[in-house]
Formats: sequence, structure tokens, C-alpha cells
Amino acid sequence: MTKWRGNPWAVLLTLSLGFFLTLLDLTAVNVAIPSMIDTLHASLDEVLWVINIYILALAALLITSGRLGDVRGPRTMFIGGVALFTVASVLCGLSQDPAQLIAARALQGLGAAALVPQTMTIIMATFPAERRGTALGVWGAVAGVATISGPTLGGLLVSTVGWRWIFFVNVPIGAIVLAMAVALVPDVRHGARRRLDVLGVVLAAATLVCLTFALTEGQRYDWNAGIWALLGGAVLLLVVFLVHQRSRQHGEPLLPFVLFHDRNFAVMSFVSATVQVGMLGLFLPVMIYLQSVLGFSALKAGLVMAPAMVVSAVLSPVAGRMADRFGGKYVLMSGLTLFAGGMAGLAWATDVGRAWWEFQPALLVTGVGIGCVFGPMVTVAMYNVKPEMAGAASGVLNTIRQIGTVIGSAAVGAVLQNRLAASLQDEAAKQATDLPESVRGQFVAAFDNAAKGGLEVGAGQYGTAFQPPPGTPTSLTQHIQQTAASVFEHGVVHAMRPTLAVPIVVIAVGAVSCLLVRRRRVDSPRKAQEEVGASG
Repeated sequence: MTKWRGNPWAVLLTLSLGFFLTLLDLTAVNVAIPSMIDTLHASLDEVLWVINIYILALAALLITSGRLGDVRGPRTMFIGGVALFTVASVLCGLSQDPAQLIAARALQGLGAAALVPQTMTIIMATFPAERRGTALGVWGAVAGVATISGPTLGGLLVSTVGWRWIFFVNVPIGAIVLAMAVALVPDVRHGARRRLDVLGVVLAAATLVCLTFALTEGQRYDWNAGIWALLGGAVLLLVVFLVHQRSRQHGEPLLPFVLFHDRNFAVMSFVSATVQVGMLGLFLPVMIYLQSVLGFSALKAGLVMAPAMVVSAVLSPVAGRMADRFGGKYVLMSGLTLFAGGMAGLAWATDVGRAWWEFQPALLVTGVGIGCVFGPMVTVAMYNVKPEMAGAASGVLNTIRQIGTVIGSAAVGAVLQNRLAASLQDEAAKQATDLPESVRGQFVAAFDNAAKGGLEVGAGQYGTAFQPPPGTPTSLTQHIQQTAASVFEHGVVHAMRPTLAVPIVVIAVGAVSCLLVRRRRVDSPRKAQEEVGASG
């Protein structure tokens, strides 16, 4: 394989596989939520931490690892990140309780943070200017395909060999990526040695921890003064972080403000965050609904998403080429509008007793929208970025995107838990009128208290641990169980619509913000090189 070493397309394939690996787990975990709740005896907020701790570690350290790539070399960091991610995947699959899984996922997030920023840095250094847009379009398309293929692959694994294999499957893929990286990826460095902004790293991580904990655990603690204090602390820490970064702009800042002088990079950074809020807003509640309310297996739930995945995969490279040729502004606006519209259609279609095919029109529209977003978004963001700033730009862009994922997961999870708790209480009070008066009060009270102990929404669960009193006739016990199931199903449906409204609104705002993009048209490689030179 020596003759392929440094070949741009072989390098791109290696980097894309590593990048694909880190993003696949992000959405594959969502389809396993009901199974993990059942087998690990976990609550919804505990499983939300399984998702959030991975994103949190990834978001907090992306910029730092981008800087480390400048110091140690992006190839070294990429290889180390893949190795750590692979080992952590084994630990995730072997976890026996929620705490072990959360800890292993944190380690997995560290590995992802080490490798992700290096991918864009190496691409920028490997590809000439006239082909860089296409390469970044492919890289961005990989993000879209990985994100939307996660539920289908995850559903297949959960249904056939169990949820642990969504982590174990990373091992052979990780080994292949390691071998390819050692053999194919060159050592590209710009020679500049940088020092790490340790205080900046601590402030950024503390901000995200406060925000994520408050949003994830808010419902459990009834949004008390402590939760609001954490939210206020997150805002204060963010302000301190930005002031600290401003003081370092003439030195070696963790967040180079100069990147945001380019309007396209600034707008795309915001859009990337809105897209991630949308992705988590789509997969998190929908996967719970398909399995816990409609009773679909994890495989069937994943396959419901498969047509949209295929559409997105086919359109992503096409959209990237269109952005290269005509500019990404209107491609992005169209994609985001379709994304939001598809999710609105999905919210409208949600109800008890639906068939899988009833969701397909809305999901196909969503897939078309997603396919028109990821490639053009990265191409537009990186158009004017100099190669020596690629590490910083990659770290910043990916960090903002993952912050969007953190906020999306936590905020959507918070809304889902809050609305689910309220709707379960309302449904329990409404449907308890059909129960004997002797059990009616206990039945309603059980649903009222469900949120305080952590909502359980695994497949076959009812969101409450209520048990009929000893000696209750079998016929009445069955009637109580049927009523509890009905309360749960209708409660989830009523909670779904306001939950999906959050990402729909956020994506719509992202679409409108694309009006600020400065449209560029590249007619030839020579013109592309001239424009890149002029921007420098």
C-alpha cells in the first residue's frame, strides 16, 4: 500500500471512515434507548446521559485537540483518537449498569474529540485548492449519511444480536481505519508550535457541563432553584470564557475570533448548530415513539428511516457539486426548509395505532432536506479558510456543531420529559374514571410521581411502576394494565408534538439565516485558485 501513501482520495477514504465511525454511534444509540432502559434498569434521564456525556466530551475538547494536532501532528492525533475510540467501544459493550456505560461513553467521546478535527486539517493540506471544495463536500456528505443511517444499522443490531453490538461493531471498523491510517495518511504539519489555553478549556467544559446537567436533570428535580442556578452559571461562565478569549486574540486563543470575520464561516457555524438540534430532535423522540407506543422492534423502527437514508445518501454528493458550481446559499436554504417541513409532516402524522408507511411521505421529504444540507454547509464554511488555519477552523466548526448536539439532546430531552410528565398526568386523570374508585387515586398518583423517580419509557413499559393491591381480581388487574398502557401511549403522542416543534423552529431559523451567506460562483479551477489567493 506504500504507493497509495499520500494519495488524496485514499487519504479522504481513510479520514471519512474514521469520521463516519464517530457519528454513527451518535444516532445508533437513539434506537437502542428502549432496550437499554429495559436491560440496564435505567431511567430516561440516565439514558439521556449515555447520549449527552459522549457529545459533551466531544464538544468540550474538539478545539483543544485541534491545537494538539498542530503540536503533535494531525496524523498522530488521528491514529491515537481511533485507537482510544475503539477500546472505549469495547468497554461500552461490556457495561453492566448505567454508570459504567456513561463512563465508557465519556472515554469514547475523548477518542472522537482527538480524531475529528484532524480529518479536516489533513484534507485541507492534502487536496489542492481547486479540488478542496469537492473533498470537503464528500466529507460533509459522510456526516449526513452517518447520522441518518445510524438508526437503521442500530435497529438491525439491536434486534438481531442486542444493543451491545452497536458498540462492538466499531471494533473491526476501527481496526481497519487504524491500518489504513498508518499505511496511507501522510504526516502533514505547518511547523507552528502552539501552547494550549488550559483555562479556556476548563471554562468551555464547565459551561457545557452546567448547561447539559441542568437541561437533562431539570424535570427530575422539578426545575428547582439549583437547576436555575446551574443555567445562570452556564451563562456567566460563557461570558467569562468569551472575555478570556478576547484577551488572548493577539496570542494563541482557543477560539480565534478572526475566523468569524468571514461572514460565511460565521453563518455556517450557526447553521451547523441548528442542523444538529434538528437531527437530535428527529431521532430521540421518534425512536421512543416507534418502539414504545407502536410496538415496533428496533429493526423495524430503524427500517422506517431507511428510505430517507437512501435518499439522503444519493443526494448528498449531488448537492455538494451543486454548491461548488452555483454556490451553496440556495441549496442550503432549500434543504433546511424541506428538513423542517418534513418534520412538521411527521409531527402531524404521529398518533396511536399508525402503520409504518404512513410516516414515509414526511420522512422522504426530511431525507431530501438532509441530503441538501451537510455537503454544501461544510463547503461554504471552509471556502475562505487558509490551510494553516484549517485545524482551528475545523475545531471551531465541529465544536459549535457538537454544542448544537449537546443543546439539542438536552433541550429536546427536557421538553420531552416535561411534556410527557404533564400529558401522563392528564391522561391518567382522564382515563382513571373507568376504574373502580378504590384504585383510582393510587393509579393517578403513580403517574403523578413518575417523573420524580425518572421516567421509564422502554418497550413494553407504561411510564409508571404502579401495581394493583394484593387480592385484586385478575380481570380488574388486566383492565388496569390496559388502561395504563393506553395512558402511556396517548401521553407519549401528546408529548411528541410540542417536542418536535422545538427542532422545527430552530431549523427554520437556520434556513432564514442563510440569506446572510455571500453567494459565490466558481466557474473554473483557475478562478477558484484566484479567489482563494485573493481571500488570503
